Amino acid sequence: MTGMPPRHDLLFARDFPPLGGGISRWMAAIADHYPPGGLTVSTAWPDDGACTDTAIEQVVDRVPITVSQLRHLGGLRRWSRRAVQLARDPAARFAWCDTIRPAGYAAHWAFRRAGLPYGIMVVGNDILTLRVKVRRSPFKRRIMKHVLGRAAVFVAISQWTAAQCRDLFGELELDASRVRVIPLGTDPLRWQRDAAAASKFREQRSLPAGRWLVTVARLVDYKGIDTVIEILPELIAEFPDLQYAAIGRGPDQARLVALAAAAGVADRVHLLDDVADDELAAAYSLGEIYVGLTRETALDVEGFGISFAEAAACGVPVVATRSGGIPDAVVEGETALLVPPDEPAAAAAALRQLLRDPAAAGRMGAAGRLRVERYLNWDRVVGEMRAIAAELGRETMSS
Repeated sequence: MTGMPPRHDLLFARDFPPLGGGISRWMAAIADHYPPGGLTVSTAWPDDGACTDTAIEQVVDRVPITVSQLRHLGGLRRWSRRAVQLARDPAARFAWCDTIRPAGYAAHWAFRRAGLPYGIMVVGNDILTLRVKVRRSPFKRRIMKHVLGRAAVFVAISQWTAAQCRDLFGELELDASRVRVIPLGTDPLRWQRDAAAASKFREQRSLPAGRWLVTVARLVDYKGIDTVIEILPELIAEFPDLQYAAIGRGPDQARLVALAAAAGVADRVHLLDDVADDELAAAYSLGEIYVGLTRETALDVEGFGISFAEAAACGVPVVATRSGGIPDAVVEGETALLVPPDEPAAAAAALRQLLRDPAAAGRMGAAGRLRVERYLNWDRVVGEMRAIAAELGRETMSS
């Protein structure tokens, strides 16, 4: 093998910077924490065509299609053809997929044409949606048996997600032993509590002084932002300086604005839809408590909740629901208080407990920060992924 290039893995990612969102940040973290040159990222162009990959110490192979085109068969075919070309590189060892569809389809095609083993990362919502589709469509069932059946491994981001994945495999009569759990993490160097940055963040947006509850999430129904608004009046009665910031965008924004007005807390609820990724650490640092009152629906769930790890890294205690994969993202009673979903009174009681006892809240925030430093970090996540790739990847390079 003298003169052969070093081995590398592939990452097929639909969501990758400059796209925003938790999955995109997750994929960027994988690229950042692989050894330089140890990963080739295959992805599409953002819909506006504007991006630069110069800050990434990996090869980023942009297929000449946009993210929106990946929804259609023509775009998926072009990505799959490029996936085969990348997989035929003798130095390619293993492929990771950020989604079942479309990334898993491209990797499946590369496996069939070039024999490159692949693994699929699963988050929770994808499994719930897929279960409905395979029950309704015999065609979708056949396709999924091929795509899922040929994958070497499935990495679930929580024990809850792994259980859902195994249940689906049981329905499809597939081998469920390939499911492994790697809880997500974050970057303790990037995410740190910064009071000065929080103060600047507040002043730039002309936000009032006071104690803040913070949520970072898409503005969609299952995230439970409406529950926070519902209990805010009774909390304000005891804590008159309390404010609430929900940071994100989504179709639920108009409804949430109306709910805040109806509850008489429109001046206390701040829906901030213009916060850039590089401002998020300051936004988390604004909070006395991070609040995540998500609930499970037929198709939506919090499979892990990367925002909980980011808040913990910033030393912010958490009040969240005991729902989906959240119990893997926090340590109940140590870094967070967990309450049942859709029980506003329990959520209000938990928030009241921490607001009344700032010392206990501080200890909880410090414990969250320590857990990120020791466990919930990308070094550990990518180390476990690389070990799997070494175990299941192509063993020898052919000419």
